[in-house]
Amino acid sequence: MHVRGTSVSPALRQRRLHKGTTLISQAPRLLFLGSYPPRECGIATFTKDVVDSFDAAYATHSKVIAIDEPGGEDRSYPSQVVARLVQQDRESYDEIADFINADACDALNIQHEYGLFGGDDGEWVVALINAVRKPVITSLHTVLPDPSPQHLRTARALCASSTRVVVLSETGRDLLINRYGVDAAKIRVVPHGVPDVPFRETDAEKRRLGLDGRMTISTFGLINRGKGLEFAIEAMAAVVASHPEAMYLVLGQTHPVIRRREGESYRRELEAEIAASGLADNVRLVDKYLDFDELLCYLGATDIYLTPYLNPTQIVSGTLAYAIGCGKAVVSTPYLYAQELLAHGRGFLVPFRDASAIATTLVALLDDPALRESTERRAYRYGRQMTWPTVARAYGDLFTELLPATRRTALATSA
Repeated sequence: MHVRGTSVSPALRQRRLHKGTTLISQAPRLLFLGSYPPRECGIATFTKDVVDSFDAAYATHSKVIAIDEPGGEDRSYPSQVVARLVQQDRESYDEIADFINADACDALNIQHEYGLFGGDDGEWVVALINAVRKPVITSLHTVLPDPSPQHLRTARALCASSTRVVVLSETGRDLLINRYGVDAAKIRVVPHGVPDVPFRETDAEKRRLGLDGRMTISTFGLINRGKGLEFAIEAMAAVVASHPEAMYLVLGQTHPVIRRREGESYRRELEAEIAASGLADNVRLVDKYLDFDELLCYLGATDIYLTPYLNPTQIVSGTLAYAIGCGKAVVSTPYLYAQELLAHGRGFLVPFRDASAIATTLVALLDDPALRESTERRAYRYGRQMTWPTVARAYGDLFTELLPATRRTALATSA
């Protein structure tokens, strides 16, 4: 999921993203470890949103240790980044552990993805956690249903070394307990955060984007071949036969890692498919890393949100979470996270790699405004438990729970 606020001031973005939050005078002093903007990746954006929401809720100024991938060492970070972990430098992990132990923080939160860390399956971070003499809360963004033996060993060691483990879905919790053998008492489910925005009609945002009179379908996020966009574009050829006003927006740049590896070859293939299918007036690739206001504007203009992803084991999707939080009718392939979020009539599942099923479901929603609206309202109601202020309070409760009794008493006395 990819949302950052480069076009508005940080303070204004924080108010918009975390509005309605109750400020609390005292809170645990936290260090966060993860990738961080201006790095362009989903975990970087998520880490920033967790930090922003926590600081908004508790009137704190949390500090961040950013992870630099190969080639990212010259990146310029904002002032809250107080240290940098060099992903492929084993000594850097020992140095960062020493830094954490010397810092005045009460606890460390790691926003974890296996590809962010060095060693086999990112195992070097386990040694870092073992060297830290403070509570460590590890937020897992990936939990594989069928891990390799090496991955299983690393994941178990990671969970055993962490004081608590956070997952972003009930599916992730069930997998950790039943497949990985993690103690259920150690696990907390904290949902993926979403902006706290009102339920609203699409007309105003469509006017802003020049989409008046169009029924708008959208997908956003960094592009790679696992997104299945070719099947969505193929589906649009059948959709426009009955709904020539339909517009499909594919919003986002090619993932930086993919761009370094293969350039823009996938985007060029999608452009060729659009041209060959005569869909130039009905499919638009918006090659841009959207800032926060732009993203909310596009989602506000969206009638149907589509995730045609190809990975059946995906247990988190920030883009899907945002669509639910904004009250969108969603059509998705049945990856694990989609099965959980779209249950009970909150959206529609279609088979993987099935353009015909995508088209049939899109047309059914376009034909039936009442069905679309009832789905939107169910999604929006469910999304209220996922707003960033709610997520911040869940993290705050967890961090406070892990403090030594003397520190908790001091916070309670000063609050």
